[in-house]
Amino acid sequence: MGDGPRKRGAPPAADPASDPASERAQYEAADQQRIRQQWLAGEQPQCPYCAVTMHSRTIGGGSFGLGYARRRIWLLCPHCHRSAIFDSARATRN
Repeated sequence: MGDGPRKRGAPPAADPASDPASERAQYEAADQQRIRQQWLAGEQPQCPYCAVTMHSRTIGGGSFGLGYARRRIWLLCPHCHRSAIFDSARATRN
């Protein structure tokens, strides 16, 4: 059954067409804007595809002599694994 033996403990192979993780794990620009707006409004952002609450992680960046340090927010969907990242101060991608 399938393409050979599975490793012990590995789940059975899913149909790639029905697996949300097999899609491109990126949001469209409009989706990213909606997520940023939710975050800036103090709401818990919801994944536009799955309608589940996204997990957030802060990402600090050292200045490395640049004179500033970025503070980014990384929002991840626990279901489809898409993510969005933006600068928390400016609410922009870069």
